[in-house]
Amino acid sequence: MKLWLISQNVNNGYDTYDAAVVAAETPEEAKNTEVGWADSWAPPDYVIVQYLGEARDRHPAGIILSSFNAG
Repeated sequence: MKLWLISQNVNNGYDTYDAAVVAAETPEEAKNTEVGWADSWAPPDYVIVQYLGEARDRHPAGIILSSFNAG
């Protein structure tokens, strides 16, 4: 399992998520990780993915940490 930083700059207002660290096998899986609710994130085509490193053995896939802009 790999660690990825995913971010978006499509929805920049209050009460939106702008980034998250996720565990996923591939960048495509990371890009398709659902962060928050649909109107607070971006479509997968607009998600930026950056490789961070390797997760511990048998770490489950999913969100580890997310950044939320409260209003």
